[in-house]
Amino acid sequence: MPDGNKIAVLISGSGTTLKNLIHWRTEQKLSADIELVISNNVAAGGLVFASEANIPHLVVSHKDFKDVAEFSDAIFSAIETANIDLVVMGGFLRRLTIPPAYENRVINIHPSLIPAFCGQGFYGQKVHQAVIDYGCKISGCSVHYVDDQYDHGPIIAQETVPVEIADTAKTLAKRIFAKECQLYPDVINKIIEGDVMIKDRCVEISQR
Repeated sequence: MPDGNKIAVLISGSGTTLKNLIHWRTEQKLSADIELVISNNVAAGGLVFASEANIPHLVVSHKDFKDVAEFSDAIFSAIETANIDLVVMGGFLRRLTIPPAYENRVINIHPSLIPAFCGQGFYGQKVHQAVIDYGCKISGCSVHYVDDQYDHGPIIAQETVPVEIADTAKTLAKRIFAKECQLYPDVINKIIEGDVMIKDRCVEISQR
């Protein structure tokens, strides 16, 4: 678990999760300091949010490396240099190999109730369309620790939303993202404040 409050946010696209975390920081509701933003995509819209908020940011393109291991080494080298305590994935669409020093120090939020509708290929509105096509009555979002597999690490917290009969992938995504905007910073705060404990795959959040 991190001993400090420095976080890095990893992004690949529009940066809506980053934008929400910046809002929480601006409102002084986030216990963490956003010290670094890394994108694997030079055209990621979220880089604009980082720039506007005066947050150091850089691009580490997966296209510049021969494999996942080299790409991961480059990402975590930058994270190590910035002395980051907790790594937060916010719409980061590349798999990483997590170094031993960062085990249980990398988290992600996924727009479904893991272990359903997750894994390679399940991202964005593809997730919500799959939920609707299957006929699910509830969906939601999951915050989990990241390991070396897609959407596989121990689950920290989840929130649910009903799937309405008239839902489209877009309307369902909107309601789930509203839950994400509260759940993710809440979990980050609890981790930074030392209220999250993990043993094997069992995660416990203490209630103060």
